Amino acid sequence: MGIFDGMMGNASEASAQEVEKELSELLSPSENVEHAYKLIRDLMVFTNRRLIFVDKQGVTGKKISYHSIPYKGITHFSVETAGTFDLEAELKIWISGSVEPIQKTFNKQLNIYKVQRVLADYVSR
Repeated sequence: MGIFDGMMGNASEASAQEVEKELSELLSPSENVEHAYKLIRDLMVFTNRRLIFVDKQGVTGKKISYHSIPYKGITHFSVETAGTFDLEAELKIWISGSVEPIQKTFNKQLNIYKVQRVLADYVSR
Protein backbone atom coordinates (compact mmCIF):
# COMPACT_ATOMS: atom_id res chain seq x y z
CA MET A 1 0.00 0.00 0.00
CA GLY A 2 1.40 3.37 -0.97
CA ILE A 3 1.42 6.39 1.30
CA PHE A 4 -1.09 8.09 -1.02
CA ASP A 5 -3.56 5.22 -0.55
CA GLY A 6 -3.08 5.45 3.22
CA MET A 7 -3.77 9.18 3.24
CA MET A 8 -6.87 8.64 1.11
CA GLY A 9 -8.20 6.13 3.67
CA ASN A 10 -7.86 3.09 1.44
CA ALA A 11 -7.20 -0.37 2.80
CA SER A 12 -5.06 -3.08 1.24
CA GLU A 13 -4.49 -6.77 1.95
CA ALA A 14 -2.11 -7.71 4.79
CA SER A 15 -0.35 -10.98 5.57
CA ALA A 16 -2.64 -13.24 7.63
CA GLN A 17 0.38 -14.96 9.23
CA GLU A 18 1.93 -11.68 10.38
CA VAL A 19 -1.38 -10.41 11.74
CA GLU A 20 -1.95 -13.70 13.57
CA LYS A 21 1.44 -13.28 15.28
CA GLU A 22 0.57 -9.68 16.19
CA LEU A 23 -2.80 -10.71 17.68
CA SER A 24 -1.62 -13.96 19.30
CA GLU A 25 -2.60 -12.85 22.82
CA LEU A 26 -6.08 -11.82 21.66
CA LEU A 27 -6.97 -14.98 19.73
CA SER A 28 -8.41 -18.13 21.27
CA PRO A 29 -6.33 -21.33 20.90
CA SER A 30 -8.55 -22.64 18.10
CA GLU A 31 -8.88 -19.29 16.32
CA ASN A 32 -7.00 -18.53 13.09
CA VAL A 33 -6.60 -15.33 11.09
CA GLU A 34 -7.77 -16.09 7.57
CA HIS A 35 -7.81 -12.64 5.95
CA ALA A 36 -6.58 -9.21 7.05
CA TYR A 37 -6.72 -5.73 5.56
CA LYS A 38 -4.55 -2.81 6.66
CA LEU A 39 -5.43 0.89 6.76
CA ILE A 40 -2.26 2.81 7.67
CA ARG A 41 -1.89 1.39 11.23
CA ASP A 42 -5.40 0.00 11.70
CA LEU A 43 -6.56 -3.51 10.73
CA MET A 44 -9.73 -5.32 9.72
CA VAL A 45 -9.21 -8.99 10.57
CA PHE A 46 -11.35 -11.97 9.55
CA THR A 47 -10.79 -15.00 11.76
CA ASN A 48 -12.56 -18.32 11.58
CA ARG A 49 -14.75 -17.13 14.52
CA ARG A 50 -15.21 -13.34 14.33
CA LEU A 51 -14.41 -10.04 12.69
CA ILE A 52 -11.92 -7.85 14.59
CA PHE A 53 -11.29 -4.15 13.99
CA VAL A 54 -7.94 -3.01 15.41
CA ASP A 55 -7.63 0.74 15.99
CA LYS A 56 -4.14 1.94 16.91
CA GLN A 57 -4.56 5.31 18.58
CA GLY A 58 -2.33 8.28 19.28
CA VAL A 59 0.95 9.37 17.77
CA THR A 60 2.90 6.32 18.95
CA GLY A 61 0.12 3.77 18.37
CA LYS A 62 0.76 2.18 21.77
CA LYS A 63 -2.88 2.54 22.81
CA ILE A 64 -4.91 -0.01 20.86
CA SER A 65 -8.67 -0.56 20.70
CA TYR A 66 -9.96 -4.00 19.64
CA HIS A 67 -13.57 -4.19 18.42
CA SER A 68 -14.67 -7.82 18.15
CA ILE A 69 -17.84 -8.68 16.24
CA PRO A 70 -19.17 -12.23 16.16
CA TYR A 71 -20.31 -13.05 12.64
CA LYS A 72 -23.80 -13.84 13.95
CA GLY A 73 -24.07 -10.16 15.03
CA ILE A 74 -23.81 -8.94 11.44
CA THR A 75 -27.32 -8.29 10.14
CA HIS A 76 -26.39 -7.33 6.58
CA PHE A 77 -23.66 -5.76 4.49
CA SER A 78 -23.11 -4.08 1.14
CA VAL A 79 -20.25 -3.55 -1.28
CA GLU A 80 -19.81 -0.80 -3.80
CA THR A 81 -17.27 -1.54 -6.50
CA ALA A 82 -14.84 0.99 -7.91
CA GLY A 83 -15.96 2.50 -11.21
CA THR A 84 -13.91 3.56 -14.19
CA PHE A 85 -13.06 6.95 -12.71
CA ASP A 86 -13.61 6.00 -9.07
CA LEU A 87 -10.41 5.02 -7.22
CA GLU A 88 -11.99 3.10 -4.38
CA ALA A 89 -14.45 0.39 -3.40
CA GLU A 90 -16.52 0.49 -0.24
CA LEU A 91 -17.75 -2.08 2.29
CA LYS A 92 -20.56 -1.32 4.76
CA ILE A 93 -21.40 -3.70 7.61
CA TRP A 94 -24.51 -3.33 9.78
CA ILE A 95 -24.33 -4.78 13.29
CA SER A 96 -27.43 -5.73 15.30
CA GLY A 97 -28.29 -2.93 17.71
CA SER A 98 -26.54 -0.23 15.63
CA VAL A 99 -28.24 2.14 13.23
CA GLU A 100 -25.12 3.30 11.38
CA PRO A 101 -22.96 0.81 9.51
CA ILE A 102 -19.26 0.28 9.95
CA GLN A 103 -17.74 1.56 6.72
CA LYS A 104 -14.36 0.67 5.19
CA THR A 105 -12.78 1.90 1.97
CA PHE A 106 -10.51 -0.22 -0.22
CA ASN A 107 -8.19 0.78 -3.03
CA LYS A 108 -9.05 -0.28 -6.57
CA GLN A 109 -6.28 -2.90 -6.67
CA LEU A 110 -7.91 -4.93 -3.88
CA ASN A 111 -10.51 -7.45 -4.99
CA ILE A 112 -13.63 -6.27 -3.12
CA TYR A 113 -15.43 -9.39 -4.33
CA LYS A 114 -12.96 -11.52 -2.35
CA VAL A 115 -13.68 -9.52 0.83
CA GLN A 116 -17.42 -9.88 0.19
CA ARG A 117 -17.09 -13.67 -0.35
CA VAL A 118 -15.24 -14.10 2.96
CA LEU A 119 -17.85 -12.09 4.82
CA ALA A 120 -20.77 -13.84 3.08
CA ASP A 121 -19.31 -17.24 3.95
CA TYR A 122 -19.08 -16.46 7.66
CA VAL A 123 -22.38 -14.59 7.97
CA SER A 124 -24.30 -17.45 6.32
CA ARG A 125 -23.09 -20.09 8.83
